[in-house]
Amino acid sequence: MNISTACVPKARQLPEGFVYIDELIEDCIIDAKYAGTENFMGRPADGYEQPLVVMTTQVAELCVKAADILRKQGYVLKFFDAYRPQRAVDDFCRWGEDVDDIRRKPVQYPNVEKKDMFNGYIARRSGHTRGKAVDLTIVDVKTHQELDMGSGFDYMDTRSWVDSDDVTPEQRKNRYLLRDVMLSVGFTPYECEWWHFSINPEPYPDTYFDFPIK
Repeated sequence: MNISTACVPKARQLPEGFVYIDELIEDCIIDAKYAGTENFMGRPADGYEQPLVVMTTQVAELCVKAADILRKQGYVLKFFDAYRPQRAVDDFCRWGEDVDDIRRKPVQYPNVEKKDMFNGYIARRSGHTRGKAVDLTIVDVKTHQELDMGSGFDYMDTRSWVDSDDVTPEQRKNRYLLRDVMLSVGFTPYECEWWHFSINPEPYPDTYFDFPIK
């Protein structure tokens, strides 16, 4: 499936090469974490003006294929994030400098000190900003519930590693269901975050985009 931005409805405008994934996968669920408060900062990040998920056409094309596979098994995709404005990453960095703001520590990083967040957990330069990555999970159509992955999105701990010993066999099975489907359509997994996948080669390897999501 080749996606052309010329086929995307004009009600919401984006730069050439980017799409709103809910316009291509109509039964997907959008839970744009950085547009709300359920993230490690506990507030919306700069650049997320609407709770929408934007991605490059290359990432979207593979997500459509993954959604088709999972739909036949009784599942739909839930998207947390994909394209991320550079201003949001800069906001993450400013948040990191405020050592007193730890409102989300018990939920998102209980075992990590905030001063260590940029040592492997938060990137100052992100593949999301270059349009190569997507964060997502699976929802069961019958129960309307996310599959139990053993940790939440952006839970900064070794528990979020795909092969963590801290999760149950059922939770690991759910992680591998997502992982195997994403691998089958051409994504590359990130072993330290069960929800994160990227494409290689990436479409814009030298460009850090900064248009807001609106």
